Amino acid sequence: MDIRRTILMIEETQEEGGRALDKPLKRVVAAAVVRNPFAGTYAEDLTPLIELGEVLGKLLGERAVVALGPDAPESFGKAAIVGMAGEREHAAALLHPKLGAPLREAVHGGKAIIPSAKKKGGPGTSIDIPLHFKDAMFVRSHFDAVELRIPDAPDADEIVVAIAVTNGGRPHARVGGLTKAEVKGEDGLR
Repeated sequence: MDIRRTILMIEETQEEGGRALDKPLKRVVAAAVVRNPFAGTYAEDLTPLIELGEVLGKLLGERAVVALGPDAPESFGKAAIVGMAGEREHAAALLHPKLGAPLREAVHGGKAIIPSAKKKGGPGTSIDIPLHFKDAMFVRSHFDAVELRIPDAPDADEIVVAIAVTNGGRPHARVGGLTKAEVKGEDGLR
């Protein structure tokens, strides 16, 4: 595993809309800048990236959850930015086949699909990591995103891989829908 750098970003919101929150909303992003072994080439077999996704799911998932502190994770999401010599499929290989299982283990559950985003770009490219409630994707209060931008990454032969977790939904959510209290947690939807 060729990691150039890891990043841990912690954001705490104390108030929004001029109103204090009952409990600060903590959003954490754990990211890694990794070398892309397929930069500049086409390959049918992306197994090395798939395997790396599993390793990064564990590493970044655990770091993000530890950074939440005593709060239980409620929302999660994942994203990747592929450098210009790579393909979006390289991001898909990292994010989809194997990254999810160790992330679900880190958040102690996670029946819902893990929302994701991927794009191609150069150093300083930003990405919005989509978020939603980890055990039921229809909990509207937790539909959100957190932005990540690393000024010097990804280089053309790199990929930025990121996982985000939160300890709650949007501040003062009031647009209705399924609530956390109503979640059955059986099918990942409700």
